Amino acid sequence: MLMPRQKTPDLTLETVAHGRFDLGSEPSERGTVVCFYRGLHCPICANYLTELEKRTPEFAERGVGTIAVSTDDEERTRAMAEKIGAKALRFGYGLTLAKAREWGLYISTSRGTTSIGIEEPALFAEPGLFMVTPDRSLYYGSVQTMPFVRPHFSELVAALDFAIAKNYPARGEYAGPV
Repeated sequence: MLMPRQKTPDLTLETVAHGRFDLGSEPSERGTVVCFYRGLHCPICANYLTELEKRTPEFAERGVGTIAVSTDDEERTRAMAEKIGAKALRFGYGLTLAKAREWGLYISTSRGTTSIGIEEPALFAEPGLFMVTPDRSLYYGSVQTMPFVRPHFSELVAALDFAIAKNYPARGEYAGPV
C-alpha cells in the first residue's frame, strides 16, 4: 500500500506527444497529478480525461503538472488523446501490469467488447488518481475497483488552493499499531 509522505514507485514511460516522462525528474514546482485510466475501451475514462484536459491549465497555474497513464499501447493511447482533443494533458502509454500493482491499482480481466464497440485488453488496470510532490512522495491518492464515481478535478483544484494557502500536510501517514 502506498503511504502519504513516503516515496511513490518510479514511473517512467513514453508519451504520445511530449517525449519521455519520468516522475523523478518532473520540473513542476508543486508536483504532478498522475491519473491512471482503464484505456481506450472505457467511455467513462474518455469523459473523465476530457475534464482533466480542461483543468490542466488550472493545475499548471498552481505549479502542478498532469499526466494520464494506462496499460494501453501507443496506438490506443494516441486514439484516446485524439478522442478527447488533448492539447495540454500528457498521455503516457505502456504501463506494465506489474508497475500498476506497485501503485496499488486493481487489475481486471476482459469482458469482451464494451458499449462503444471497443475490445477490452485481456488484462488492464482500474483507475487511480494520485498527487505526487516534487520529491516523489505521495500527497493524495484514490484507487478504485470500478470505473464509476471518481474524484472530481474541480474539487482537487480547490483542495490544492486550500493546501497551498494553509501549507496543509499530506494525511493518512500513520502506519503504527492501532
